[in-house]
Amino acid sequence: MKQWILAPGADFSRLQEREVEQPQPGHGEVAVRVRATSLNYRDLITAENPKVENRVPLSDGAGEIAAVGKGVTGWNVGDRVCVNFFRDWQGGRFRNSYHDAALGGSVDGMLSEVVVFPAYSLVRIPDHFSFEEAATLPCAGLTAWCGLQRGHFVSGDTVLLQGTGGVSIWGLQIAVASGGRAIITSSSDAKLERAKKLGASDTINYKTTPDWEKEVWKLTNKQGVDHILEVGGPDTLGKSLASVSNGGSIAQIGVLTGFDAPNVSLFPIVAKNANINGIYVGDVESFDNFVRFLNVTKIQPIIDRVFPWEQTREAYDYMKSGAHFGKVVISV
Repeated sequence: MKQWILAPGADFSRLQEREVEQPQPGHGEVAVRVRATSLNYRDLITAENPKVENRVPLSDGAGEIAAVGKGVTGWNVGDRVCVNFFRDWQGGRFRNSYHDAALGGSVDGMLSEVVVFPAYSLVRIPDHFSFEEAATLPCAGLTAWCGLQRGHFVSGDTVLLQGTGGVSIWGLQIAVASGGRAIITSSSDAKLERAKKLGASDTINYKTTPDWEKEVWKLTNKQGVDHILEVGGPDTLGKSLASVSNGGSIAQIGVLTGFDAPNVSLFPIVAKNANINGIYVGDVESFDNFVRFLNVTKIQPIIDRVFPWEQTREAYDYMKSGAHFGKVVISV
C-alpha cells in the first residue's frame, strides 16, 4: 500500500510517498481503508519541525473499516468511520499521557491508504456525509464543538470567530445551527461575504479595522460576546479579553501568531468574571455527541478544495498560503 511520510528535513519538500506492507489488525484493533484526509495548521507546524521525521502525517481522515481484529465488538467491515485525534482519550478529564498518541505527531497519522487503530478510538461518521466531508471533523470540527460546549453555549449566545479557517467556519456553522449570533473577522471582504451567506450576522475586516475589539463592543451594545474561539494566539488575546462579555468564555485554541507569551494584562478576565479554557481538540465521547448533533442539524462542512493524492505537497502549499475558506482536503 501507499503512504506519505515526513522524511528528514524542515519543509514540505520532505514529504515523500512510499510503498509499505499493508498492516493487519491485532486483538482489539481495526484496519481502516482511508478515503480522504484534511489539513490543519498543526500539520504545517509539524512538517516544518525537523524533530519530527519518518512519521506519517495528518490527524484528520475518514474511511471504511477493511478488517476487524479478534475481540472487537460493535464494528463491522464496511462501517464508515473517523479516528479520534487523541487515540486514547475516550472521555473524562484530559491526561498528559494522551499526548503520546496524538495522530500525525506522536504516532503515525492518516495520510496512508490503510491505517490500524484500537477499536475504542473510532467514531461513526454522520449519515449524510461524504468521506471528504467527514475528513474535516476530527480536528477542526471537534475543536470548534468542544470550544463552545466547554463554554456552556446556549441558544441566543453571541460568538466571535477569528478568520475563516477550518475551526472558525465550523464554529460559525455550529453557532448558527444552534440559534446563536455569530460575528466573524477576516482580512478579505470576499471571505466575509461568504461568511454572511453561512449566517454570520456581522463581519469585521481586521485590516481596515485594526481595533476590531472596539467594533465588537459597538456591535454588542457594549456588552461583549459570550464566546470567543481564539485561534490567533499572543497577538490577538488582548483584543479577545477586551471583547468578551461579563461571565463570558474564551476558548484558547490556536497559535497563528506564534508561541510567544502575550504582552497583555490579564486583569480583564478577573474584572469580568470570565473564563479562558484551553482547547486541544477533544475526546471520543464528545466526538460521538458532535456526530449526533450533525445528524440532527444536517450541517454540511465547507470544503475549499480537494487535492488528489499525488498533489499532497501542493495541498500543503495551498494551506500555508492562507487563501482557503474552510477546509483543504486530500483524497486517498
